[in-house]
Amino acid sequence: MDPIGDLLTRIRNAYLARKEEIAVPFSGIKADILKILKKNKYIADFKEDDLWAGKKNLVITLNNVRETLVVPTFKRISTPGQRIYLGAKDIRKSRNGKGIFIVSTPKWVVTGYEARSLNVWGELICEVY
Repeated sequence: MDPIGDLLTRIRNAYLARKEEIAVPFSGIKADILKILKKNKYIADFKEDDLWAGKKNLVITLNNVRETLVVPTFKRISTPGQRIYLGAKDIRKSRNGKGIFIVSTPKWVVTGYEARSLNVWGELICEVY
C-alpha cells in the first residue's frame, strides 16, 4: 500500500461523498502534506487524535463540503514503484499557476514554488489543483 496515495484518495473520496471530517492513520510526512494543504486552503483544518497505546490518527476537516462547487484534484506523481526526482530548476508551475506541486526535499516538505525559490531538489510527491 501507498500511504500518501491512500491519504490523497481518502480526501478526494470524502469531498465527493460530501463528508465534513475524515480520519487517517498518523505519519510525519502526512502531517507535513496536510500543513501545506491547509496553508493553500485545500482543507480547512487537521489535528492529531490519540487512540490507544501510542497510536494516533489525523482528523481532517474539509472546506464547506455542502457549498463547494469544485472538488480539488489530487494526483500522485512519485509512487513507491517509480520515484521521480527533480532539480530546483526543473520544477515548473502546476497548471499555469492554478495548482501546486508538493516536493519532499532532504530536510522538509515544501511546495514547488518554495523549492524553486530555496534552490533545493527533491522528490515530486503529488500535484493538487
